[in-house]
Amino acid sequence: MNGLILVDIQNDFLPGGALAVPRGDEVVGVAKSLIPLFDVVAATADYHPRGHISFASSHAGRRVGEVVTVAGAQQMLWPDHCVQGTPGAELSSELSAGGVHRIIHKGTDPAIDSYSGFFDNGHLQATELNRYLLSRTVDAIYIMGLATDYCVKYTALDGVALGYRTYLVTDGCRGVGVRPGDIEAAIREMVAAGVTLVSSTDLRG
Repeated sequence: MNGLILVDIQNDFLPGGALAVPRGDEVVGVAKSLIPLFDVVAATADYHPRGHISFASSHAGRRVGEVVTVAGAQQMLWPDHCVQGTPGAELSSELSAGGVHRIIHKGTDPAIDSYSGFFDNGHLQATELNRYLLSRTVDAIYIMGLATDYCVKYTALDGVALGYRTYLVTDGCRGVGVRPGDIEAAIREMVAAGVTLVSSTDLRG
């Protein structure tokens, strides 16, 4: 069974949002075109409590874009985003609620970030994504969304590690690109790990 995973297509990552991904709105149409092709569609969503460890505002004197060490791990600092109960945490209104079968919240622990849709960044706790896919007998996953060089990448890498045949829908992703070359490097890392690149055109036939 094939499953489609829509990564973090949330208002705060779209134009006008607190952490807008450049051209992030371009993935919405791709998602809408692919949803009807899959019997299993899961959407991941950052759902941070106020004061989350990833927010620059939670670290006195620190700025967005700085990297700090938290519990022995490096943490990029971001603007406050996808705060629980706020409009910014909601999926794009253009995505059909009926077409998304399950929303997987991540980043809910205030003390650790969670880029991957499967685990927190320390791989200490799992989300419900893997259990949900297994319950639907999914063995191949097609991943798209925001952002290529962060949450998309780590979701894809964990998908491979968990044994899924993992595909990246390249035209359905956009990246942050904090540093030049980050997006291209992320794609190379995914391919090296065993992710197969496809386009939405390939899937639509």
